[in-house]
Amino acid sequence: MVKPTYTRDAVRSALPRDTMPDAEMDPTTAYQLVHDEVMLDGNSRLNLATFVATWMGDEADRLYAEVYDKNMVDKDEYPRTAEIEERCWRILGSLWNVPDVTASIGTSTVGSSEACMLGGLALKRRWQASRRAAGLSTERPNLVMSSAVQVCWEKFCNYFEIEARYVPIEADHPCLDGSNVTAYVDENTIGVVAIMGVTYTGMYEPVQEISAALDALQARTGLDVPIHVDGASGAMIAPFLQPDVEWDFRLPRVHSISTSGHKYGLVYPGVGWVVWRTLDALPEELVFRVSYLGGDMPTLALNFSRPGAQVLLQYYQFLRLGREGYTAIQQESQDIAKLLAHGIADIGAFDLWNDGSDIPVFAWQLKAGHTENWNLYHLSDRLRMKGWLIPAYPMPDDLADLTVQRIVVRNGISRGLADDLLADIRTETEWLDGLSSPMPSEGQRSGFHH
Repeated sequence: MVKPTYTRDAVRSALPRDTMPDAEMDPTTAYQLVHDEVMLDGNSRLNLATFVATWMGDEADRLYAEVYDKNMVDKDEYPRTAEIEERCWRILGSLWNVPDVTASIGTSTVGSSEACMLGGLALKRRWQASRRAAGLSTERPNLVMSSAVQVCWEKFCNYFEIEARYVPIEADHPCLDGSNVTAYVDENTIGVVAIMGVTYTGMYEPVQEISAALDALQARTGLDVPIHVDGASGAMIAPFLQPDVEWDFRLPRVHSISTSGHKYGLVYPGVGWVVWRTLDALPEELVFRVSYLGGDMPTLALNFSRPGAQVLLQYYQFLRLGREGYTAIQQESQDIAKLLAHGIADIGAFDLWNDGSDIPVFAWQLKAGHTENWNLYHLSDRLRMKGWLIPAYPMPDDLADLTVQRIVVRNGISRGLADDLLADIRTETEWLDGLSSPMPSEGQRSGFHH
């Protein structure tokens, strides 16, 4: 006789946490235990802290279940998946106005962090080759970027022994721009990173302006410094919502672009992409050839075995949505972001940093002098009690004493949910404003993990 689920011995005993159990377990029991454990997680659809896609639809879910076992690196065993990977990066290259897609090169990755690291490695190796050819030292390479870069760039510089040169953001310069970038550049600079969608605020860095500043520097000094565009979010927004903004391969100084397929590429995690303008922008030494999986296969990635399912999901989205569908989805996300931003500004307690006019992400701060009784960490905690995950966190470096709160609007955040969120923010702001004494400082526990 099969016992009812919650009367079984395995369910009634303590779950193993640090050691493997000795005996087997019925699969339905194991499933139920894990299923129940993750019920304690937050609702991913209400997580407005994450950029990661949380909804794709029934057909995508079915396709995912059919192809989850494919190994992206095994191109001999899964040649059609390998072909589809190539189609995807070529589609992205065309979307980003690469001059000749047949003379470019790209790859999928497990996410935009890996894509950034591959882009950075290519910059480093090209710089080293150029220095050696000129008989110059290859010691002490540096990379110039905003102090608001995502942590993957800090990792890249640490792991691959590169000096990170952070250009501080300030109230007058809330992101990297052409006004101060060249002060950080010298002969050892392997490149400049420009961000299309700063993690902290969602703002675009003006790539065209940065490129023009580097053009002027080259005219003065002869230094030819390439740009890598970290387009983790914006590279899948700008082509559809701001097609006239020149940030991509239309600028000759842009050597490579990376993006995250599992953010505004609208695919479940994890998949990223990186495309180089030309074949020689990616040193051949970074491409490895392996034969033990059944054929001679080039592999370009930091990881080896990795899932092919998300690559197929990316192609599904390209086919399913096309330019028209991507434009409609990204426009709706931006419209909702603007609706939320202006609704929050109308509450009167907050000042906006931006309103979602770049990527559908915006941040705000508490108005100076509004209150001494609470801060944005407290508001974040109050909203969490209603299921909303909306982070509060300090800005970097020269603005570290300033706390902001941020909302990421993704596909699947409906106008009805946005109206509910605005109502909750108004209610909790009114509750906090009604306090007669200061809230305890432990409200800061909900700070942003960047």
